[in-house]
Amino acid sequence: MPEGAATVDEPTTEFDLEANLILHPAVLVVTQGPTAGSRFELSEARVTVGRHPDSDIFLDDITVSRRHAEVYRDGLVQHVKDMGSLNGTYLNSRRVEDAGLKNGDQLQVGRFKLVFYDGTSE
Repeated sequence: MPEGAATVDEPTTEFDLEANLILHPAVLVVTQGPTAGSRFELSEARVTVGRHPDSDIFLDDITVSRRHAEVYRDGLVQHVKDMGSLNGTYLNSRRVEDAGLKNGDQLQVGRFKLVFYDGTSE
């Protein structure tokens, strides 16, 4: 190939799932509570939820423990894990310690209700 000639990348049929997750991160949307309407992107591998001001998702209410829960990614699946909270973490009205999340699932943390969207739908 002559010097300075442009090269053409061959088209690829592989879908870069990890890149797509970063472009379209999963989100939690607060549907009930003082911050209803707030939207939190889950673009990090671990996102903390609690009443502590350093929490990634800060929920300022006495019903929320300072370090209440965390949302983490295990491969392609997002999970919610209760961190020993006093009032518990609920997924679709059932108390959970650690559970996988699906699109449309409802989390309850204290008085707050949040809906999980997996980032694959608009």
